[in-house]
Amino acid sequence: MSEQLVPLTYEGILEMFRQGQQEWQEMKQQFRETDRRIAEMSRETDRMFRETDRKIQKTAEQIERTNKDVGGLTSSIAALVSNMVRGNIIEKFEALGYGDLDRCSEKQTFRNKKLGIKGEIDLFLENGDIAILIEVKTTLETKDVRDHIERLEKFRRYSDARGDKRRFIGAVAGAVVSNNVADFALENGLYVIVQSGEAVEIITPPEGFVAKKW
Repeated sequence: MSEQLVPLTYEGILEMFRQGQQEWQEMKQQFRETDRRIAEMSRETDRMFRETDRKIQKTAEQIERTNKDVGGLTSSIAALVSNMVRGNIIEKFEALGYGDLDRCSEKQTFRNKKLGIKGEIDLFLENGDIAILIEVKTTLETKDVRDHIERLEKFRRYSDARGDKRRFIGAVAGAVVSNNVADFALENGLYVIVQSGEAVEIITPPEGFVAKKW
């Protein structure tokens, strides 16, 4: 048997409107609550982002201060090593037969725009016939030796362009020099200067060693 339809009455229509209005008010309340929660989440997210930015900025500042401190310390150590090497290095090379080295200069730069070469020599010993170019590092690495050989080749070209026909000898120095690095430098005809107590000494070259001349 089919369900009997109940005819709509005025009171029934009013009740439907009242229920619809109540449901709409409940939905509006739910929307307001959702908006409130979204706003709270947005404020919390903004706060977290600001806090993260603050921490990142603080960390960056700490890293920058650390880098400056390390850079300053590294420069100080490098200067100390350079001063130690310079101390009695002339006498050390004179004992090897390089006499009359009457000048020792630091940080000697060279540049030739036409040839496209430039560089800097940490310590430059010289007399009228020969010059000894020394690269000084706190910790000497194989790459430093290669770089110095390239530097010597550049300085040779620079000097030729100026009519300077002196011969140049290379040397590397370091407060820390491993045996492998020292052997590599000696194999390439460079003298090796190492720390010895409160001064420095030139490693005794192996038998058959011939200092390379540029």
